[in-house]
Amino acid sequence: MRINSKGQVTIPKEIRDRARHLPGTEIEFTCEGGIVEIVPVTHEPKSRGARLVEHMRGRGNLKFTTDQIMKMTRG
Repeated sequence: MRINSKGQVTIPKEIRDRARHLPGTEIEFTCEGGIVEIVPVTHEPKSRGARLVEHMRGRGNLKFTTDQIMKMTRG
């Protein structure tokens, strides 16, 4: 099996059946030591926006007040 140019791979039916991953099942990937696991989501899936905020949280290195940011963005 190969990963296509879009980074996609088809999970074989036999594996989907054994794992009980039905169409519409929310899954996530974990990676440890070069081994990738596909696991069903056991919590409410996060929105794209929530995932982006979580990813960016704590990465900023400049300290601005809200007033300073508003002034910069509004001219």
